[in-house]
Amino acid sequence: HHELTSLFECPVCFDYVLPPILQCQAGHLVCNQCRQKLSCCPTCRGALTPSIRNLAMEKVASAVLFPCKYATTGCSLTLHHTEKPEHEDICEYRPYSCPCPGASCKWQGSLEAVMSHLMHAHKSITTLQGEDIVFLATDINLPGAVDWVMMQSCFGHHFMLVLEKQEKYEGHQQFFAIVLLIGTRKQAENFAYRLELNGNRRRLTWEATPRSIHDGVAAAIMNSDCLVFDTAIAHLFADNGNLGINVTISTC
Repeated sequence: HHELTSLFECPVCFDYVLPPILQCQAGHLVCNQCRQKLSCCPTCRGALTPSIRNLAMEKVASAVLFPCKYATTGCSLTLHHTEKPEHEDICEYRPYSCPCPGASCKWQGSLEAVMSHLMHAHKSITTLQGEDIVFLATDINLPGAVDWVMMQSCFGHHFMLVLEKQEKYEGHQQFFAIVLLIGTRKQAENFAYRLELNGNRRRLTWEATPRSIHDGVAAAIMNSDCLVFDTAIAHLFADNGNLGINVTISTC
């Protein structure tokens, strides 16, 4: 099996050459991502144009199961080439990205390294101890898109609390609040969280399972799978432009 899959190794990036499979005029293969950056074949220096499709190798590829590209970090799955990209997007063994909202930090690393990254690169994030805390978002009237982030430590785990203000729909500013676990999806299923806005004889509550930082906040906000409220509701609960959210983490 390994001998077969090794025939598909790209000589440039060592990932697999998957259909559609193109070859140089001498028959050498290179993956499509690398091919776009090359002016000649990396094996024989021959021309890569015109494109020649290798239908025989495509048929072989359809009969072979390829290892996940995160096999070296622990994934034992082998997949049909059509399933490989989709699995690798959500593979539990892929590197973790920095969980801070916004795309400014490009750090990636193992789950074990996430907390030390946050403590060194994002020192401004406050950590509160305990399963029942108040997440205070100051100056909620700041214009434009704003993020508030805080850490909560309890039950031997770290949770990231995120409040985002953004215009999901043009001209309509909304707040999105969510809790993420610095951990895997499987670990996240062991917990539940409750977010509560209290004040002026009103209460707004949201309860859910925390998301793993592998999933991030963007998908949750896209699907409104979090506590969502608009600026008018925020003002009902705010005090001098500051909003306190009661956060309670519990084990399931």
